[in-house]
Amino acid sequence: MGQLVEQLAPAHGCEVAGIAEVDAPVAQVLGRAGPIDVAIDFSLADAVAANVVTLAARHINVVIGTTGWQSREVELKAIAREAGIGVLAAANFSIGMQVFAMVVEEAARRFARLGDFGAWIHEAHHAAKKDAPSGTALLLQGAMTGQGYTRAIDMSSTRAGTIPGTHVVGFDGHAETVTLTHSVRDRAVFAHGALEAAKWLAGRHGWFSMRDMISPD
Repeated sequence: MGQLVEQLAPAHGCEVAGIAEVDAPVAQVLGRAGPIDVAIDFSLADAVAANVVTLAARHINVVIGTTGWQSREVELKAIAREAGIGVLAAANFSIGMQVFAMVVEEAARRFARLGDFGAWIHEAHHAAKKDAPSGTALLLQGAMTGQGYTRAIDMSSTRAGTIPGTHVVGFDGHAETVTLTHSVRDRAVFAHGALEAAKWLAGRHGWFSMRDMISPD
């Protein structure tokens, strides 16, 4: 994802000021880079907290595209608030997925009233993806329960080949099934979304989601 962000940045009017890697941590990169408006973090879950602390100390806004660090969200929100920076964190930067989640919410709200309908979520990603279920699947699960769907939601995952990402939400009754599907054809869609998020976040203060970005002001 970092390579895609670097490759696509010019198309979004963005300039890459520095690139942090395992042998070039964020603090080291910041020490030799010029002015930075926003950092985009597609690192590892274990690195997110340290990266946010480093960036917050330098009053640099940050877009977080990594998943698996959410157990420290309360702590990082406090750090961001104290530093007065802007943070946009999302499990999925596809604009289409954000709209898809809204559709899933509405479906869950309606099916919650129909006790004979069960629900499931299945997601499929490339073999190298480590977390399962995906952060997006958990986001969709939360969207459903948040709309009052309190019955069990079966969750399943596939890790195979080079699948960019597919999420299926289903509702099944006695004689009918409703399925909603979002499929990514090119992982570049996540880099495009992250770059747009970085542009939107520049100059803002607070903790945001992709829904904040796509919602009317």
